[in-house]
Amino acid sequence: MSGFPWAAFAQNLGFAAGAAFAVMLVTFAVAVRKGLHRIVDVAWGIGFTAVALVSFAASAGEGDDVRRVLVTALTAVWGLRLAAHIARRGRGHGEDPRYDAMLAKAPGNRDLYALRMVYLLQGALVWLVSLPVQAAQYVPGPVTGFAWAGVALWVCGLFFEAVGDAQLARFKRDPANKGKVMDRGLWSWTRHPNYFGDFCVWWGLFLFTCDSGAAAAVSVVSPLVMSYLLTKGSGKPMMERHMAQRPGFAEYVARTSGFFPLPPKPRR
Repeated sequence: MSGFPWAAFAQNLGFAAGAAFAVMLVTFAVAVRKGLHRIVDVAWGIGFTAVALVSFAASAGEGDDVRRVLVTALTAVWGLRLAAHIARRGRGHGEDPRYDAMLAKAPGNRDLYALRMVYLLQGALVWLVSLPVQAAQYVPGPVTGFAWAGVALWVCGLFFEAVGDAQLARFKRDPANKGKVMDRGLWSWTRHPNYFGDFCVWWGLFLFTCDSGAAAAVSVVSPLVMSYLLTKGSGKPMMERHMAQRPGFAEYVARTSGFFPLPPKPRR
């Protein structure tokens, strides 16, 4: 499909960058005041929501209204649910050990190092990963099967994320499970239902751009980057290194799929 409005989309890229970095800078100011940089994780989902809303406003009069509303709403629901979940999970806790370890190596001012290495980096990632959300606002013509397939994949992803997070939270609330490996529910089918859910969400949002070859070509970097981060970067590998010394984890790995959901192997 031709007629993709490149000039308007290019302008939107600037608006989206402003929204992403504004969220991160405000979060940085709050974190410095509280002395707690773990709250940047809450800003991740909020940043995507801000980009979606700004892009929706900037694209008025462009694209297809049904697609614009759908992609904005799905992004906001995903982002705000994730932010609320992380905020609840971190309530009452001190600094995240990951950030403590990183900032212990800071050359000079710890907060300025965190600004460069955490907040600005995450702002750039929000801008990059949100490319399908931005581009979909400008795709001309009515939605087709690509967009509805994207909705279905997004629903699958949100299910794995939300249900997996709820199951893990319930497991952790039971003192009898302290130090044990969560291997029930969705966690018996994949060692990372929340990361698999993220994977589905971003490939689903990418499908909204596939009615325009131009928009899809620009946006495919987003799910590719997210897939790499989840499977090879800061997602699965980091979590599994953290869990490796926990009793029973090696047996859990042997019987449970590493990423894509599969029936669990029988216990030996």
